[in-house]
Amino acid sequence: MTVLVLNGPNLGRLGVREPDVYGTATYADLVARCEQVAGERGVDVEVRQTDSEAEMIGWLHGAADDGSDVVINAAAWTHTSVAIRDAASQVTGTLVEVHLSNVHAREAFRHTSYLSDVATAVVVGMGIEGYAAAIRFVARA
Repeated sequence: MTVLVLNGPNLGRLGVREPDVYGTATYADLVARCEQVAGERGVDVEVRQTDSEAEMIGWLHGAADDGSDVVINAAAWTHTSVAIRDAASQVTGTLVEVHLSNVHAREAFRHTSYLSDVATAVVVGMGIEGYAAAIRFVARA
C-alpha cells in the first residue's frame, strides 16, 4: 500500500511562513514525519507539494485511476477551488483532509471547505502531527 500525501500552495515554505500560525517545523520535517509513521505502519508513502493547481488536479486524477489512498492538505485551494474538489471527489480510496492550523478558529473564509463533504475524515489544528494521525487512519486496516 502506498499513501499519497499531497500538499498545496505555500506548504513548501513551512518553518518560514507565519510560524506563529503554522509552527516551526519545516517541509523537510513534515516529509520525515510522514515517512517515519508510514514505516511504523508498514506502508509506503509518497509526499508531494505543488504551487500549481493543474499539477494537483493531475495527481488527484492519478490517485483516482489507481485507487490510491490520499492525505491532502490543499491549503488555500481548500476554500477556493471547485476544480480541486471535483478531482478529489473521484478518489475511490480513503481521502483524508488535513490542515496544520485550526481553520475554524481563523478567518471566516477559512471555515468553508470544498473538500470536507467528499473526504472520509478531516484533521485540523494538530500541526504536522495531523499528517501522522491521517496516515495512521489510512493504514488502520
